[in-house]
Amino acid sequence: MEIINYQWGLILISSLILFFLSPLAKTTDQFFKAVHKKKAPNTLVLTGSLIISWIFAKSITNAANLGLDFGLVGGVAYAGYYLSFAVAGIIIYQLRTKGNFKSIHEFLISKFGRNAMAIFSILIAFRLFNEVWSNTMVIGSYFGEMGSSSYYWAIIIFTLLTLSYAVKGGLSSSIFTDVIQMVLFSILLIIILSTIFSTNDFSSKQIATSGTWSFELGLNLFFAALLQSFSYPFHDPVLTDRGFISSPKVTRKSFLWASILGAICIVFFSLIGVYAKTQGMQGQAAVEVGKAFGVVILLVINFIMITSAASTLDSTFSSFSKLLAVDLNLGKSVSFGRISMIAVAILGTIPVFLNAEILSATTISGTMVIGLTPIFIFWKYKVPKSSFYLSVICGLIFGILLVFDAFPKSLIFTKGKYASLLWVNLWGIFSCIILYFIPKWIKK
Repeated sequence: MEIINYQWGLILISSLILFFLSPLAKTTDQFFKAVHKKKAPNTLVLTGSLIISWIFAKSITNAANLGLDFGLVGGVAYAGYYLSFAVAGIIIYQLRTKGNFKSIHEFLISKFGRNAMAIFSILIAFRLFNEVWSNTMVIGSYFGEMGSSSYYWAIIIFTLLTLSYAVKGGLSSSIFTDVIQMVLFSILLIIILSTIFSTNDFSSKQIATSGTWSFELGLNLFFAALLQSFSYPFHDPVLTDRGFISSPKVTRKSFLWASILGAICIVFFSLIGVYAKTQGMQGQAAVEVGKAFGVVILLVINFIMITSAASTLDSTFSSFSKLLAVDLNLGKSVSFGRISMIAVAILGTIPVFLNAEILSATTISGTMVIGLTPIFIFWKYKVPKSSFYLSVICGLIFGILLVFDAFPKSLIFTKGKYASLLWVNLWGIFSCIILYFIPKWIKK
């Protein structure tokens, strides 16, 4: 019980500090574009914001658990997703400098029309909606069993506290608090790793030999992550919104740095799981390691979860408000932005009170958006509008085949966990690219 009181203290104090430090947005530029003192974020600020907004509670929980399951290979496999930053950085740089586009939505309207933009907006609205409950549920689990009153109260209070400072400053407060949260994350991670390495029974040799570099034991996920990185970032407005607020050169540099440093952070965090594996632990890696080292380290691990969940949550709120107000042009005012933040906080929290089957049914997986691959990678090529629909629908079909385990087993050429994920993505992306270009070839 004592540790839960400490956790409440951490949430309340950190949220109040962030609320009072957050800038108050008075103009739409401050609220939607993070302009502060008439300046856009610099390379250091933007890089830190990108990394911490993607190192969310669920992802570091996954990284630690993959370290426990597969050793170092698991951490490296999950870090493969951070290629997404490099891909997005290069493509957004080209869209801005060669295409003169001010946003992803402007590019889609000019190339494929308003209906295509509407479908894309539905996809990313779902993504943002998922982000709310998937992060707050991780926080809830640190306060009580799923379904208990303490679990629900933790989720509600955490969401309200994060919403309070997000509403105050919009994207300005989101990026400002990201920098604080990134510094906190780094310090807390150093404390955890130095504690683990101070024990006599954990060495770099054990890390190196903790996993087997085979498809069955982690590489399926690694290659699937690399494949998804060519589409995954474009359905995440938390990432793409940050691609249009600083100058193109600062943006490209920040995204490339975030790709490298983000991957390193994930691999480091997975070492917690690797340690758990060497000690023969079972269950949630981060929790078990925390318990093994006592109250202080358990609180440090919990605080990492709190800061990473908060950074993703406030970014989700600001991206949703920008989607409605700016991208869909429903009302370009600060007050409309604030109302839309409150709306997504409420809508995104409702699924928490529903059962797990409903949650999985509302999740848009990385595989479902592989249809975006040719749309952005081959953005320079002139294709008919039908190309967009063929590719997106093809991706959704492959995503559904994966969810229902209906993909032909004869087309899966490796074994082990994540084998179907890898091959569904490989065949799916190949099919999306072919379908994307078919209307162009027919027109010839």
